[in-house]
Amino acid sequence: MNKEEQMICSHLLDLAEACDRRGYPMGSDFLTLNEQNLFLAFSKDKLPPVSMEMCGGYELAERKIIFYKPVGVGEEYPAPISLLSVQPLMKKFSEELTHRDYLGALMNLGISRTKTGDIIVQDKQAYLIVSESIADYICENLTRIRHTSVMCRQIDWQEFDYKPQVKEVMGSIASVRLDAVIGLAFSQSRSKLTGYISEEKVQVNGKVITSNAYNLKENDLISVRGLGKFRYKGTSAVTKKGRLMASVEVFV
Repeated sequence: MNKEEQMICSHLLDLAEACDRRGYPMGSDFLTLNEQNLFLAFSKDKLPPVSMEMCGGYELAERKIIFYKPVGVGEEYPAPISLLSVQPLMKKFSEELTHRDYLGALMNLGISRTKTGDIIVQDKQAYLIVSESIADYICENLTRIRHTSVMCRQIDWQEFDYKPQVKEVMGSIASVRLDAVIGLAFSQSRSKLTGYISEEKVQVNGKVITSNAYNLKENDLISVRGLGKFRYKGTSAVTKKGRLMASVEVFV
């Protein structure tokens, strides 16, 4: 754990202690998968008697906040995150906007990445999960993305029906090395994938991995810039030639 990660974990622990001391719910900024995992390990046996949940708006969210509540506080205090819908004013003439376009538009408004959760692009609209404190500001000021005029509004979570589409891929691999499993997921040779890994384009659970020989664990989430994202589901059998039958879920 580097100095910056240590500071993040210490701050998250301070929030828990403040929640316990003041008797009032406390929420963090959005965390990456790597930061979430680091804090879970860091905070073991250190947390005061408060309830803790990680909230990202939906089950498979990557970016989440940590939300603390004093003992006895229930659902009357929901997590301080909001759901925004962004749609083109004139769908017929709108551009094909990407995740990067939406994120860039938010950054241009001066919004820190720590205040934004997942950005989900569907056809010509997107859902933004953001800190409650900046929801109104975004709705008032996000009026254009690239050359497309847009309308941004806050919606109820009941209107959010997003279910990620995945494609299951199964095959045999020599080992659970990172390069071998990426090759299975995207049907590419290990030699072609070496550049992606060495150029820091591969993340496992939100952490950049630069070693081809990194061994994956069941349910690891892998993101490869330029190729896509998948979840490693594990191995099920060994072939007569000693290869492992593995499966992955590729997000499409």
